[in-house]
This record gives sequence, C-alpha cells and structure tokens, in this order.
Amino acid sequence: MKNIIQVAGVRNQRDLDILLSCGVDYIGFPFRLSHHREDISKQEAARLIGQIPPTSKAVLITYLGDAAKIQVLSDYLKVKAVQLHGDISLKELSILRKKAPRLEIIKSLIIGIESWSGLEDRIEQYSPFTHAFITDTFDRKSGAQGATGKTHDWEISRRIVERSPKPVILAGGLNPTNVKQAIEQVRPAGVDAHTGLEDPQGNKDAKKVKAFVTKARQTFQKLITNKKAT
Repeated sequence: MKNIIQVAGVRNQRDLDILLSCGVDYIGFPFRLSHHREDISKQEAARLIGQIPPTSKAVLITYLGDAAKIQVLSDYLKVKAVQLHGDISLKELSILRKKAPRLEIIKSLIIGIESWSGLEDRIEQYSPFTHAFITDTFDRKSGAQGATGKTHDWEISRRIVERSPKPVILAGGLNPTNVKQAIEQVRPAGVDAHTGLEDPQGNKDAKKVKAFVTKARQTFQKLITNKKAT
C-alpha cells in the first residue's frame, strides 16, 4: 500500500461514476454503523461494487466486531478489503484472518480517545493481524469515531506513521484545501476523505473530488521526487 487515495460514502450510481472517473484507488462503503445512517442498501452496494474495475478496490467500512458477521457481509458485497472502525477483540480479529485470509484488513486508530501510550499498545497488539491502519477523529459531542468532518492533531498521526510497522492512511476532516498540508506533515501511505467531498445534500461533489485527488497525487509525487533527489 503506497500513495493510496480513498473516498468513502457512495450513495448512488453518480457518486461511483465520479470516483471512478477521478481515479480513486479505494472506494468505501459504510455499513453497520454506530452513529451514522447507512447511505444505501447492501443490495444496491453489491450492484455498484460489481462495476468497480480491478484498478480500484471496494472497501467495507464497518463497526461490526464479530468475525463471522464481518465475513458474511464482506462475502455478500464481494469486497477485497474491510476497514474496522469499531472495537474488535484480538480473538475475533485472529478468527477473521484465518477464515478470510485474502481479505485486506485495515484497523482504525481513533485520535482523541486515549493517550499516546494507549495508541502504542494498540499498534503493537493489532499489527500482527492487520494489513494497514487508518487514523481518524473522535467527536466528543456525538461520540462518533470517524466520519465527523473534523481534523485532529496531525502530529499524533505523524508519530503513528513513524511507530507503525504497517502502512497508515490518514483520515479525519480532509478536503481539497488541506490535503496537501496533511500529506506533507504526516507522510502517510494514503489519505481518506468522506464528508469533505460532498455537496450540501450529501452527494459527492465532482469538482471537490477531482481537486482532492489531483492535489493528493501531486503531493505524493513531490515527496517521492524530493526523496530521490536527496
């Protein structure tokens, strides 16, 4: 995983068409959420996922913590990756890895809930069972862990990138105006946006998506070029 651009929250065919036309790498479909309404039915999601070409990847984003239920939903949607945002035990995570060895597992690390030492412990505990981490923002007012539209302290995410043996995706309040600074400061393996790319009705804004992808790609490439030069 390197220089990945993920966009979550597909509500309809138009949303998917926009993301594919802009070259988004990972396309997130949230289901079984604790604080947010599901965007579409799982039947419609499965139909849309069937249209995604091999150049992109569908990702199930869920707060489920039961390995069997995660596997059933992943199989139904025919996704190759799952992003776990809820509390899941190491036992259940181990079971999921064994039962679905080809499923790419991305585990969230929510900024704003616990101390740095707590985050370090989670990195150490979850790393053997995950392929990547994603940092996101905790909203104290609503209790939501992600999809809050709010940024967090990027220095913490930068420390996670430096500490983690697995790739780290940066999420939390990202949009076309701040993604360049975010990548330069955090140096993540990928970036994720959701609410920051929507119009007032909650649908994907084509101009925002295109600007986000363009700026992210340019910034990732700039870091690669600068690294080679040194």
